[in-house]
Amino acid sequence: MKINSEYINNIDTTNLNIFVPNKNLSFSLAKKDKIDFIYNTSALEGNAMTFPEVQTLLEGITVGGHKLSDEQQILNQNRSVNLLFELIEKSEFRIDKFTLLRLHGKVAEEEAITWGEFRTSGVNIGGTDYLPPKADELSGIFEDGVKEINKIVHPIIRAITYFLFGAKSQFFFDGNKRTSRLMMNGILLESGYPILNIKAKDKLEFNKVMIEFYDNDDIKKAIEYLVNYYIKQNTHLVA
Repeated sequence: MKINSEYINNIDTTNLNIFVPNKNLSFSLAKKDKIDFIYNTSALEGNAMTFPEVQTLLEGITVGGHKLSDEQQILNQNRSVNLLFELIEKSEFRIDKFTLLRLHGKVAEEEAITWGEFRTSGVNIGGTDYLPPKADELSGIFEDGVKEINKIVHPIIRAITYFLFGAKSQFFFDGNKRTSRLMMNGILLESGYPILNIKAKDKLEFNKVMIEFYDNDDIKKAIEYLVNYYIKQNTHLVA
């Protein structure tokens, strides 16, 4: 998909003025909420493990009654979040292909057909007739998209736009939304803003918004939905 930074920069951001960047605080809160983020991210992908089970597994205790693939997904998500936090701590997070591939390499290890590299064939997205770009177009689409995303003035809008861009472009065989969510939150944390943690309880509403976004070329409605979600989720953090 093509990103039009000029169009996106015209979106009203007045309601985001309540958030004042504070990198140390936002990063500390993100680390505190890591397990909740991992649980919700995995639940949105259909993982059946409950929050207490995720918490127990990440404490190093085996949890019975679940598919090995569900456990693998949780452990991969934990590794990918740890990598994101490491990049933030070292000021090494970038909106670039190298960072994206490193994160995907953790997200989709032993889960996708390949991991840590762009897909090499076409893919489908369930629930929509939209067909993602051809594999040989992906590098150019990513490069052009990042150039436009970097022109987006407000960091929260920039971060959300990246998530939507990555989800719709489908750079990988699997793990696209999870990796795009990490990139989005990397942009937020690097800019000093709290993360966006889409809750499992909102899965139906979120999926409807995403399907509509896949089916049309107007990114504005999806951005506005996620901006409003972000405000509702994080308003209590405002002093």
